[in-house]
Amino acid sequence: MRSFCLVAALAVVTLGQQVGAQDQPAPPFDLDSGDVITQVLLPTIIPYIYSDISPTASDAPLVLRLTTLATNALFDATAPYHPTAVGLYTRLDRRPEAEATPRNINIAATYSVYRMLNTFLPRRMDVWRKMVEDLGLDPDDNSMDPTTPVGIGNLAGMGVVRGRSNDGMNQLGNEYSRTFNPLPYGDYTGYMPVNTAYELLDPSRWQPDLQIFGAGLYKIQQFVTPQYALVEPYSYESPEAYSVPAPLASDHSNFAIYKAQVDHVLRVSQRLTDEQKVKAELFDDKIQSLGFSTIFMAQSRGLSPVELIQLDFLNNLATFDAGIFVWQEKRRWDAVRPFSAIRYIYGDNYVSAWAGPGKGTLSLPASQWRSYLEEADHPEYPSASACFCEAHAQSMRRYFGSDALGYPVEVKAGMSRIEPGVTPAKDLTVTFPTWTDFSSDCGQSRIWAGVHFQAAVDESQAVCKVFGDMAYDYWKQLVDGTARPRAPSNGR
Repeated sequence: MRSFCLVAALAVVTLGQQVGAQDQPAPPFDLDSGDVITQVLLPTIIPYIYSDISPTASDAPLVLRLTTLATNALFDATAPYHPTAVGLYTRLDRRPEAEATPRNINIAATYSVYRMLNTFLPRRMDVWRKMVEDLGLDPDDNSMDPTTPVGIGNLAGMGVVRGRSNDGMNQLGNEYSRTFNPLPYGDYTGYMPVNTAYELLDPSRWQPDLQIFGAGLYKIQQFVTPQYALVEPYSYESPEAYSVPAPLASDHSNFAIYKAQVDHVLRVSQRLTDEQKVKAELFDDKIQSLGFSTIFMAQSRGLSPVELIQLDFLNNLATFDAGIFVWQEKRRWDAVRPFSAIRYIYGDNYVSAWAGPGKGTLSLPASQWRSYLEEADHPEYPSASACFCEAHAQSMRRYFGSDALGYPVEVKAGMSRIEPGVTPAKDLTVTFPTWTDFSSDCGQSRIWAGVHFQAAVDESQAVCKVFGDMAYDYWKQLVDGTARPRAPSNGR
């Protein structure tokens, strides 16, 4: 099936993470008949998400930031060629139907992403320049003529740059509405953990982990982009209207339930299956899980390139806006991760659990216990991945009017990132028949990974569907042409 082959081809680029492969001659691309999104832009950009932003595509605020900006630019660039759609940050005149050709759409799309990437991922300007040149286009064509595809693309890309440069994320290190922090993505909220990597002063609160960074090298975690909670959402006014209840089981003064949730994580760790490990790794990677499931739906349901762009922007709207809420709550509760709580409860006493890559289940001191996946660089509660998947699933249900998915993911024997050569023991295909299955497994995968407690998953899934609904409602207004013009963000 063409759709599965496309997703599989993109997965090869992703799993291999071979940036050098971009130096190989690209196959000829026909602007008059090809799909620049799946044939050029995604295969070019994805490897650099892994090399420059997040080696495992698991640092969600950073990954979603770039993918949302890219799909925003693409949406605005193709809106003038759609019968009704309007851009978010550019309101360009609609082009005659005869101009809505693959060539014009491909050119406008390319220039929009090119302009956005030069601002938000500038260290790879040479790569983006070559991407444009390889299409036979001029990267120095700065036309702002709204009647031409080059001008439309440039206007759309620069519109997104103006629209989101000061939205609170501080990506460019220019946020000064609060305490000034000139570092890219620098925290300006003044967050400080109560625990250190070496001492657990409060067993209820987040402890930065001391993680292996390389041979003989270690790094201490820092809360990644705590200011994400202050970013301007696309589809709603403020995350303050939404909340999750206090994580009572993470309060160590509630000893019985605190220990019970610790023991649940240990029982799951003790019984990990190949399928659970594979799914944990899949959902940790936001490109493979959120991104490729969207592409699969677009291809398998026969959507046009413009419809694919619109669908992918919807996916990013839902997940990016959901993340703003999650970071608000993570900052509010600052909750302990399982590794800290397990050590607090059991110390050097022996527990039975997964003992590390290729070691299976063994009896080991609790102080040496490790999660199957490394913990992300932020507090535990609520689960970001569970929220992203629930919002994503709901936005897809609304778009397609159905819960049906049928997304298959093939994993060859030994292709695990955590246990290479070992897991899975034989070729494995995991399939998600429905979006409900997708979201449920996504949430549970965080327990299998050992990085969350059950309450963090349950509470995220209970509230986060609303972000899929709000994203769809706003997106529908953009596609229908009824959305109000949007002013550039100016901090919050």
